[in-house]
Amino acid sequence: MELYKEEFPVGTRVQIATALELQNFRRTWRYHHPLAKEQLDFAGRQTTVASVSFYHGGDVLYTLHDTPGIWHECCLQAPDDASRNT
Repeated sequence: MELYKEEFPVGTRVQIATALELQNFRRTWRYHHPLAKEQLDFAGRQTTVASVSFYHGGDVLYTLHDTPGIWHECCLQAPDDASRNT
């Protein structure tokens, strides 16, 4: 992946990872911006990207509309129904 290049630009619709994926990330991630426990309540939710920033070294970080905290790119995906939205 190219450094300092986000997969989901501002305004993009995204889906937050499953509860199991978020729990695993929270349990194993040992660096900057860990997920807060309350972020797990948003597993599977669809929302839009409010802002994009980059941690030193290129990690992409997102804030999302109507959700708390900072989200790592690996905790987001294109919505399951993206192919139906034309």
